Amino acid sequence: MAIDAADTTADDAESPLANYGRTVPSRGAWIALALLLAINLFNYIDRYVLGAVLHRIGGEFFNPTDPTANTKLGYLTSAFLVSYMCVSPLFGWLGDRAPRWRLIGIGVIIWSLASGASGLAGFYMMMLLTRVFVGIGEAAYGPVAPTIISDLYPVASRGKVLSLFYAAIPVGSALGYVLGLNLAASRLGWRWAFFLVVPPGILLGLLCFFMPEPPRGRSRAGNPHARIADYFKLLRIPSYVIDTIGATAMTFAIGGIAVWMPFYLIEERHLSEQLVGNAFGGIVVVAGLAATLAGGWVGDALRSRVKGSYFVVSGAGMLMGFPFFLLILVTPFPLAWVFLFLAVFFLFFNTGPSNAILANVTPSSIRATAFALNIFVIHLFGDVTSPPIIGWIRDRNHGEFKQAFGLVSAMMVLGGLVWLWGARYLERDTEQANNVDLSPDPAFPVVTAATHVPPPAQGPTPRI
Repeated sequence: MAIDAADTTADDAESPLANYGRTVPSRGAWIALALLLAINLFNYIDRYVLGAVLHRIGGEFFNPTDPTANTKLGYLTSAFLVSYMCVSPLFGWLGDRAPRWRLIGIGVIIWSLASGASGLAGFYMMMLLTRVFVGIGEAAYGPVAPTIISDLYPVASRGKVLSLFYAAIPVGSALGYVLGLNLAASRLGWRWAFFLVVPPGILLGLLCFFMPEPPRGRSRAGNPHARIADYFKLLRIPSYVIDTIGATAMTFAIGGIAVWMPFYLIEERHLSEQLVGNAFGGIVVVAGLAATLAGGWVGDALRSRVKGSYFVVSGAGMLMGFPFFLLILVTPFPLAWVFLFLAVFFLFFNTGPSNAILANVTPSSIRATAFALNIFVIHLFGDVTSPPIIGWIRDRNHGEFKQAFGLVSAMMVLGGLVWLWGARYLERDTEQANNVDLSPDPAFPVVTAATHVPPPAQGPTPRI
């Protein structure tokens, strides 16, 4: 017989083994997931609207003879990412201590208003500043939202659930491309792509203030907060470090390519804005959504049969996506759309599994900080630099993208190999992360999930 977690009280949910031993989601989990999914959708719409209209911004803000125009356009994405990664650790720290739904609500409203301000920008530096504030708002969301999901869903199903949550990445990215490119070609103009995301974003932010805070998984009975020393232990978790390195390589490659791909298809492959918006957007939705959901399902399904399945799924997807991406650059359209579909599918396959690794190998009391540190590293060494690098190479290569894309995409291979290497550590690190005691403390006994020691007798007893 199993404990029905949906019928336990808040005190029960905070017992030492609550997060590890649950087999069903907590009460209200699907409502919380639906709201977080909707917010994540607009998160990526806001991000990729910029990439969709980058060619229009360049034509309006820069002289055609400016030899650094493409490099400066790349910095618009870097400005967002620098503020996002620098402020994320602060919100990660707050997320381990403060009401998380309030942090998310504040962040969503800030980035929605900043996105609207991007549409009002009359010159380059103003646009750069608005993207900084978009990053600050998203920093309140990125490291905190996955921790709520982790507290609402058991370990065994987190791969599937996080894949559903991160399915908003391909859908939101595609909608950003579709919205931006179609409005850019219409009478309204590219600025309306930024204006239209403001009202729904503010509404979603306000809804967060009415959501109940889920009980946090506790690392030590009677002490929900970690010590300073516990944060340094993240660097001694092999799976955490390896997953972060693999994600950094992936982010460097895909982040830069995603920003410049619409520009490349329009300017170098001479496709129309409407075609790129609808066809490229449609491919990202279908292939990206299917791969994100499939990756989480496959990772969960293989957990009992393949050691380190989340790492294996992530690494294999990256290695398979690399040759298809190269084929896009040398294949004429419409056949190139087929390779683009396959490349997007395999490159999105890691989304759920790689994030499930982070959730499963980090103790619950420092999980928000762990996600924040991951965000900081993957962007600092990933897509903060790759968009300007692509622009810089293009400025010096007579406006061609092939050399820049080829160089940046090589990081896909590195990311895939690193993830495959991490498979050997995942099972052990997952078990150790669910050890109740992070730091030795004589006042509290060491209780591990493996021993199946029942929680202390105080408080209400879960129904059996």
